Amino acid sequence: EYALENAGDLSYGRKRALEIATTLALDPAMLLLDEPTSGMGREDIGVVAALIKRVAATRTILMVEHNLGFVADLADRITVLARGEVLAIYLDRFATNEPVEGAKIEVETPAGPATATAVPGEAYTLAAPWLGKPGKAELIFSITTADGASDILPVTLIIPEAAANEIIPGSIGSRANMLAIAGAALIGLLVGAGAMALRRGALAVLLLGISLFSGGQLSAHEGEDHGPPQTAPVAQSDVAKRLPDGSVFVPKAAQRIFALRTILTQAGAHNRSAELPGRIIPDPNASGFVQAAIGGRLSPPPGGFPLLGTPVKAGDVLAYVTPPLQAIDVSDMRQKQGELDQQISIVERRQARFETLAPTGAVARSQLEDTRSELEGLKERRAMLDKSRRDPEALVAPVSGIVAESNAVAGQIAQPNAVVFHIIDPTKLWIEALSFEVIAETQEAFAKTATGKTFKVAYRGSGFADRSQSIPVHFAIEGDLAGLRAGQFVSVLIRTDEERPGIAVPRSSLVRAANGQDIVFEHTAAEIFVPRPVRTAPLDGENVLVTAGLSAGKRIVTQAAELVDHVR
Repeated sequence: EYALENAGDLSYGRKRALEIATTLALDPAMLLLDEPTSGMGREDIGVVAALIKRVAATRTILMVEHNLGFVADLADRITVLARGEVLAIYLDRFATNEPVEGAKIEVETPAGPATATAVPGEAYTLAAPWLGKPGKAELIFSITTADGASDILPVTLIIPEAAANEIIPGSIGSRANMLAIAGAALIGLLVGAGAMALRRGALAVLLLGISLFSGGQLSAHEGEDHGPPQTAPVAQSDVAKRLPDGSVFVPKAAQRIFALRTILTQAGAHNRSAELPGRIIPDPNASGFVQAAIGGRLSPPPGGFPLLGTPVKAGDVLAYVTPPLQAIDVSDMRQKQGELDQQISIVERRQARFETLAPTGAVARSQLEDTRSELEGLKERRAMLDKSRRDPEALVAPVSGIVAESNAVAGQIAQPNAVVFHIIDPTKLWIEALSFEVIAETQEAFAKTATGKTFKVAYRGSGFADRSQSIPVHFAIEGDLAGLRAGQFVSVLIRTDEERPGIAVPRSSLVRAANGQDIVFEHTAAEIFVPRPVRTAPLDGENVLVTAGLSAGKRIVTQAAELVDHVR
């Protein structure tokens, strides 16, 4: 059915089916599948399910999958171990969501006091054999960080009956167990089918999330501190997903992978910035054009024409231009050469005669000197005429830099004043921006590219004559010039003296929604992120000013916001 189609034109589900088919071509005895239905629609899931069921008839298949309904239709036997004995504790700073390393966590558990084990770069772990018993478990967390900050967090953990009961063979039990929140911390117990197998068993996952204030005081997430608990949306698995209310569930394990970071917003007055369109140009004192003064045929120097990006030094010969000679020009030149040769011959004979007569006094000495001078002049004219026919014009580099543009081809006829090479010093770049108001020299300015890279620029001058009712303004780029090129379009941000109220957030916090609206993600709970539409204004090269849609004291994602937005 799809034999004549390109693999890249297939739907996502058909591509996954093709991957399985290419693996089956090797005739494996066992097939390992890692979430084969991830990201698929219902129609594609049916196609893959039918393929796996057909393949499973002749070989063993071990599959990791979170779609329990999909597994229930395929598996010969499903075993879920819901009585885990290890509690994972994620300890992050409240304001920044930065993991807290090297802390000491002591827990009063139903089985007595215990100390969590610190694993560098991972969650803290605590042996918890009592998790298999349904009911209420009272815990007290005593946390001491490496810098000496400490706090005590009481927690009530409610384990439903379903978490302790065995799963009936041939049926699927509860997909998630929700823990009630009482006291100080948000505790999420997520029981999902961590691994499911045809003819094999599976394991469940336990998760505990606690947050830490960066100022030294320990606290739970907002709404979950030492006060009345609030209900937060609960995801049905430990996989990042977008919830029905539009918020995004990102488990702590995924947050660590994303390196997700936040800040606490603060309201204040900030200097308004004006944004100017501009483009990068070479420094006029460190760039130059190589042009032919006369028309002629191009020829390469020894070693060939310099390639694009080749470093050159001022005075290097880059090409030669040989002027073409028309037939009539050649005829005139030969006639002049003949006349000069005849005159040279006459003057040489006259000089020989005068040199013989001069000693006797028959010829004045001055006549002999005049004859010698006349002969030298005729020979120089004859040599220049030969040189004009043989020597081409050398095109040399006016400045040191790299070849940014090249129009040289061997044998090409270059017109007079045509640009053959453009030499630019890549360490000296400027920006030409267009402004509709006068820019003061003392104003601070930044520039940013379309990819979001920002860099500082210094004012160099502005034009006196308008260009399309705007004033051209020149800035010199300071700092790292990597990735910048002449002709690249940029935006220049100039900070003015006018102040505007608002909340400054990093540019990396902004995400463009499908409708074109700018949004930021608010970290409302340990694993919940809510999109907030905002109105912004330019501030500087690193930050934007949120003027509406956000209040102070909120935790906003500053790193990995794009990844959170891509969760579906």
